[in-house]
Amino acid sequence: MKIAVVGATGLVGGVMLQVLEERGFANHEILAAASPRSVGKQIDFAGRKLTVMSVEDAIAQKPQYAIFSAGAGTSRQYAPQFAATGCTVVDNSSCWRMHDDVPLVVPEINMSAVRPEHRIIANPNCSTIQMVLAISRLHWQYRIRRIVVATYQSITGTGIKAVRQLEAEEAYASSHQVASAQLRQSMEQSMGEAYQPAYPNQIYRNLFPHGGDFLPDGYTTEEQKLVDETRKILADPTIGVSATVVRVPVVGGHSEAVNLEFYNEYELAEARQLIADTPGVIVYDDPGRNHYPTPIMAHHRDEVFVGRIRRDNTQPCSLNLWVVADNLRKGAATNAIQILEQLTMKQ
Repeated sequence: MKIAVVGATGLVGGVMLQVLEERGFANHEILAAASPRSVGKQIDFAGRKLTVMSVEDAIAQKPQYAIFSAGAGTSRQYAPQFAATGCTVVDNSSCWRMHDDVPLVVPEINMSAVRPEHRIIANPNCSTIQMVLAISRLHWQYRIRRIVVATYQSITGTGIKAVRQLEAEEAYASSHQVASAQLRQSMEQSMGEAYQPAYPNQIYRNLFPHGGDFLPDGYTTEEQKLVDETRKILADPTIGVSATVVRVPVVGGHSEAVNLEFYNEYELAEARQLIADTPGVIVYDDPGRNHYPTPIMAHHRDEVFVGRIRRDNTQPCSLNLWVVADNLRKGAATNAIQILEQLTMKQ
């Protein structure tokens, strides 16, 4: 079986190759594709070297499956071309997620949305995946009226340029003994064009409530994804979702403070058990021992961790959760490979 990985040299693409190897695809023919500047590079996979090819050459190889992590523009251009050859595409970009005829899939929740005629399947946004997986069984049992969520998102969600920004700012602050408040201005003055940050703000020893682009209503595109994708995956357009996205200087994974309001009353013990019984979710919640999920705990793990499970005492039928997951794995690569696993099992 041939499997193309489009965007193989990127941050998520590299994790996709790693997860493919871990989950039993090492002996298949893997086609590593990327942008023209990466063509010809050698990358490691399962003890062998893969030569990066152009996306056009990968299409010509007619793989059975293609996994995309190369941005919405690349997906918009090339996913239909792969699909036209009979290939099934699992796309990690935002391009196809809200198309009516494209399923948006978290396998533990709604793999049944995929039908044989679907040639493009969308992978949800990383912050959406971990949240909906943690709350899916709660919704089925009590039905969610409203979600208020604040995310604390790893810089790896932005890509390698953001990681380099944090590393550069940290190194500069250490070597020049510059106070955090003056760091960005000092770097811009001394480094000039050599300082090319991914963010409009300093990320070293800082955080900011900004993910994606701002929309006319004051929310951002990252926040709107949490609204639209949650409703689509849970198949309930009536769920109210109010989101605030915060970027934080960590690399292990995304964290989320989630407040749920249900239509129906619940028992806290039953709610906790529903979360614990969800495939792919681990409840780590013992406040007396300071046990609660952190990004370091989730780093390089495929599970979604949930803690701080407690009743909201200010509002009837309401519950608070803390949800953490590695955004490059379950939030992107692992979810896509799990979709691939389910597709190949049906053959």
